[in-house]
Amino acid sequence: MATAKALTIAGSDSGGGAGIQADLKTFQELKVYGMSAITAITAQNTRGVDGVYPMTLEAIEKQLESIAVDLRPDALKTGMLFNSEIIELVAEKIKEYHWRNLVIDPVMIAKGGANLLQKEAAESMKRKLLPLATVLTPNIPEAEVLTGMDIRNIEERKEAAKRLNAMGVAYVVIKGGHGAEKEAIDLLFDGSDFSSLVAERIPTKNTHGTGCTFSAAITAALANGYSINEAFRLGKDFIHQAIKNDLHIGSGHGPTNHWAYQESKR
Repeated sequence: MATAKALTIAGSDSGGGAGIQADLKTFQELKVYGMSAITAITAQNTRGVDGVYPMTLEAIEKQLESIAVDLRPDALKTGMLFNSEIIELVAEKIKEYHWRNLVIDPVMIAKGGANLLQKEAAESMKRKLLPLATVLTPNIPEAEVLTGMDIRNIEERKEAAKRLNAMGVAYVVIKGGHGAEKEAIDLLFDGSDFSSLVAERIPTKNTHGTGCTFSAAITAALANGYSINEAFRLGKDFIHQAIKNDLHIGSGHGPTNHWAYQESKR
């Protein structure tokens, strides 16, 4: 059987909880060979982001070209892209290489509040990148930025999903971590129908990298040939276990536990 391969195009988190570090850990746990193209280097820990240093466009382009000629991914995801120029380059290369199974995690704000996407870049994301997406995985604040609407309940989440689908996204997953419900409800829209997955809401501040990890689990599942619904369920289970069995590392927003999912299956 051929080895499934997945690519993450994202920023580096020196604290190891989010970004490409979280993505590669997730890929490995789900038996997918992980590759990366780094868009920016961040200096951060559980307390917050101390600096963001974007890579040059040439450096990003060369990383993508190197992967394209030798290690074609079965699925890929984008995370922190930071600015319009990087978004447009990444979109251009994804089209050029005819890469499929694209999962977009529209990373905008770090847990500590630092901006990880320049304001004008959201428009480039909507115009250039979203039409290429198989799956888009915004949290509620990110969905509000992309749609320009307030989202306060499940019905407004459904309307936001419809608007994002109309921008060219095949499948929209709006995460419920920021919701007001007693349980964490993640919503999937396939262009026609809605489905949802519900889990207990775990009271913890250790949620750094949850969005990266969730979208990486979906990406790994797609690389392994899972359907969208199967990938959605696996992603939900993976991140639930990672939050529920956190590591208690650091003095701020600690990371999730990337090996908890496999331990739960033993």
